[in-house]
Amino acid sequence: MNHDMFGNNGFSGGMSFASADEEILQPKAAAEPVGMTNEERFIHIFKTKIRREGADRLLDFLCSDNSDFFTAPASTQYHGAVPGGLLEHSLNVYDCLCDYLSRARVRDVYGLDYSEESIAIVALLHDLCKVNFYVESTRNVKENGVWVAKPYYTIDDQLPYGHGEKSVYIVSGYMRLTRDEAFAIRYHMGFSGDEDKRNVGNAFAKFPLAVALSFADTEAAYFLEENPKKK
Repeated sequence: MNHDMFGNNGFSGGMSFASADEEILQPKAAAEPVGMTNEERFIHIFKTKIRREGADRLLDFLCSDNSDFFTAPASTQYHGAVPGGLLEHSLNVYDCLCDYLSRARVRDVYGLDYSEESIAIVALLHDLCKVNFYVESTRNVKENGVWVAKPYYTIDDQLPYGHGEKSVYIVSGYMRLTRDEAFAIRYHMGFSGDEDKRNVGNAFAKFPLAVALSFADTEAAYFLEENPKKK
C-alpha cells in the first residue's frame, strides 16, 4: 500500500469510534524478550498487544521510509532532543502508564481498568504528531573565540493539525479508536498546553484514561528523559 509522509491512506477525515460494547480482540500478555533495541521492543509490544484491524498497516507506515518515527527526536531542546528520542519517549510513557495502572489504589479506589491493547495504543501512539515534524539544521556557535557550526533541531510542520488531535487524526487513518483512547491521546498534554483549561478538565472528568496518560507522559519527560536545562 502506498502512503504519503503522514500515513494518509485514503482517510476521508471523518472519525468513527469503536463502541464500548463492540468486541475487540484482546491480546494475551506475553513476556518481553531481553536484550532488544528500542525499535525491536516497540515492534514487539505493538505486535503482541495491538491486534485491531488496520494496526498492521499503521506499523508498516511507521517502519517505512515515509516515516521518521524511529529516528526522530521527542523535542527540539527539552526531553529526548536526540535521534531516537521520540521512540524512547513512547516506550517510557508505556512503562510509566503500565506501572500507574497496575497500582492497587488506582485499580481498587479509582476504578481504572483498561485492556492491554488500549494501554499500548495510547502510550505508544500518543505522539505520532511528531512524525515528520522535526528537521535537523545547523547554526553558528562561538567556542573559544571561534565560530563553529552546531547541529540543532527545528520544526517543519507539514500537517498543522495541532498536537494530540493530530495524533488522533493520523491513527484514525488506519484503525478505529475507542472514545477513551481518542480522548486520552487528544488530551495527553493535560493542563500544560495552551488550550482552554475548562476543556481539559471536562475531558479528564469524563475520560480518566486521559488523566493517567497525562501523568505517564509527564513522568517520562521529567524523570526519565534528559532535560538540558537541569544541567
